[in-house]
Amino acid sequence: MISNRFIASRQQNWSRLEELAQTAESAGLKQLSARELREFGLLYRQAAADLSAVRTDAGSRTLEAYLNRLVARAHNFVYAGKRFSARSIGEFFTYEYPRLFRRMWRYVALATLVAVIGGLLGAIVTVVRPEFMRAMLGPEMVSTIEQHKMWTERILGVEPQASSAIMTNNISVCFVTFAGGILAGLGSLWLMLTNGFQVGVVMTACVQHGMGLSLGSFMAAHGALELPSIFISGGAGLRLAAGMLFPGYLRRREALALAGRESIRLLAGTVPMLFVAGILEGFLSPSHAPMGVKFGVSAVLLTGLVVWLREGWRRPRLAVAG
Repeated sequence: MISNRFIASRQQNWSRLEELAQTAESAGLKQLSARELREFGLLYRQAAADLSAVRTDAGSRTLEAYLNRLVARAHNFVYAGKRFSARSIGEFFTYEYPRLFRRMWRYVALATLVAVIGGLLGAIVTVVRPEFMRAMLGPEMVSTIEQHKMWTERILGVEPQASSAIMTNNISVCFVTFAGGILAGLGSLWLMLTNGFQVGVVMTACVQHGMGLSLGSFMAAHGALELPSIFISGGAGLRLAAGMLFPGYLRRREALALAGRESIRLLAGTVPMLFVAGILEGFLSPSHAPMGVKFGVSAVLLTGLVVWLREGWRRPRLAVAG
């Protein structure tokens, strides 16, 4: 039951949101300062959550109608089409994306765990049943490994074409992994498991034939961005599934819409990472550059990625009454 105390604690925020919505309706969003725009978005999200709570109380229909109108008014401005600019893109990657990742990290962690489990299963199967490894990798690749050669050397001489093909393939893999979330998350989980399994088979086969360091040096530079991108894509798919399966106080349609927005934004952050990874995999990874250089690039990229996602050039959050 919605109490008077609840209403009193929220009334100031609702009034402020109504005031900002009135200004936007009469003079346009350009009349709001950057601080007011951030406040507008935060108050809108709070009011939407309040509306969901009020809907559970059959005795608060008048309040529900008021909040429904208020949220609808604000929604038209909060989700109005935005112009893309260098500044908006910069702010997204500098501030918004790291914050989004920190809120979604549990989904990414679960996707990563499933991939690791798949890798361990692949390693175990390869050790126990070597014939499975041969059937999965094919005779040509197995023969190359047994000769202590890297199959990746075929990229040398066609680096630009290979880099472009690698980027396209990796982006496709990430988008399909994300889209698997619409199948109640089972598609994303299955792809994370199978991709991890394949990597586990290849890595174990290389280690068994003394090629572990060669494979590691090949994967080091581009893998520092490519693998996290795949894990993030799996996490985005799981966030989409969570909105479908666990709507909470929201209606299922609203929960799915919210999950869709968040998961797509989470996925969007992988595109520049995959772009850089594709260049590295096409040019640096298969080259005869010293292993120290490749591992050094990997260390720099991983450190930068962790700092970016963990810190994200934090700026103070806006304090809102209530």
